[in-house]
Amino acid sequence: MSTAGQDEDKKPEDSSSHINVKVKGQDGNEVFFRIKKSSQLKKLMTTYCDRQSVDLNAIAFLFDGRRLRAEQTPDELEMEDGDEIDAMLHQTGGSAA
Repeated sequence: MSTAGQDEDKKPEDSSSHINVKVKGQDGNEVFFRIKKSSQLKKLMTTYCDRQSVDLNAIAFLFDGRRLRAEQTPDELEMEDGDEIDAMLHQTGGSAA
């Protein structure tokens, strides 16, 4: 019965394997995520798009000015707790001038 508490006590390093990340839309709306450093960003991107009712292909996710790919991980990008990802809507249909 007390095993749940003991398990939590055994894993203080578990909190360091997660980071809190903020995804900020062009409208200033902010969505916060807690993700594993080793998880692919695809899950975060998909969840964000679902919450915003936007197609995944309609948004570019940027971190430090660079476009993110779904298979990248926070570890790979050297993200830290509290970092911000920008979610930018693609401009569509305006190429015919």
